[in-house]
Amino acid sequence: MRTLELATAALERPTAVRLADHVVAALIDEVTLTPKPGLVDFRGRGAHRDLSWPLMCHSARSLHPSFVAMAEAGEAGLEPLPLRERIGAIGREGEARMMRATAGVNTHRGAIWALGLLVTAAAALPAERRAERIAARAGVLATLPDRFGPRVTGHKGERACREHGVGGARGQACAGFPQVIRAALPALRASRARGEGEDAARLNALFAVMASLDDTCVLARGGAAALTTVQRGAAEILAAGGAAARTGRRALHALERRMLALDVSPGGAADLLAATLFLDRIETQPIG
Repeated sequence: MRTLELATAALERPTAVRLADHVVAALIDEVTLTPKPGLVDFRGRGAHRDLSWPLMCHSARSLHPSFVAMAEAGEAGLEPLPLRERIGAIGREGEARMMRATAGVNTHRGAIWALGLLVTAAAALPAERRAERIAARAGVLATLPDRFGPRVTGHKGERACREHGVGGARGQACAGFPQVIRAALPALRASRARGEGEDAARLNALFAVMASLDDTCVLARGGAAALTTVQRGAAEILAAGGAAARTGRRALHALERRMLALDVSPGGAADLLAATLFLDRIETQPIG
């Protein structure tokens, strides 16, 4: 009876709030997933010195009001360009909120961009539960100019895009999140269909992204050679049976040792995994 009461109470919350709940849950699920090579997880800091699991969870929760505001903007029926400018302003406010919550540590800048677009698109399509349609709508928003946004941010990812000629987080979003739709979600679904555990399915989704993403977080810290190491290592894990297989786990730990030696972390892939988990929640759990 208590479970039914809780479920009923959750459904009575405004849709924008429930969508933001899903975003925060996806961010916390991503950081909690263990073991992830080079990334913060429940074991420790990975290749990071200024991040931790508690800090990442605190940061995710602090962003809940920003994601509510973006979802509300999506619900409001604005034309695409004003909507893009509105969520851009909310995103910049959200980044400032994050920095206050973390005492100046960048925990979720990339996630604010990716998940902000997706939660806005999901709110604008209240009857749509297909990840592909929501990602496509988010991609349309991403391509629109924001008159009020900075032309140059100076962020490491932006510099990596320029130096290595890759699209980065902006390119992924503008293309409708192809790594999420064509790599991560299929890997997640295939693992579940094989009867593998949920953690293994989510790890395989992460490795599917790592195997082909030009991750600007890796490029910024280790250059092209490190990116090749990460991509090949992730592909080797999947070829060895993935996270549910003993041989896959050995390949995972071997890749982790190489990545820690190179001091690199696939933060771009982590953001796309969070986006994957958010879209999966929309497909599998009722919103409205």
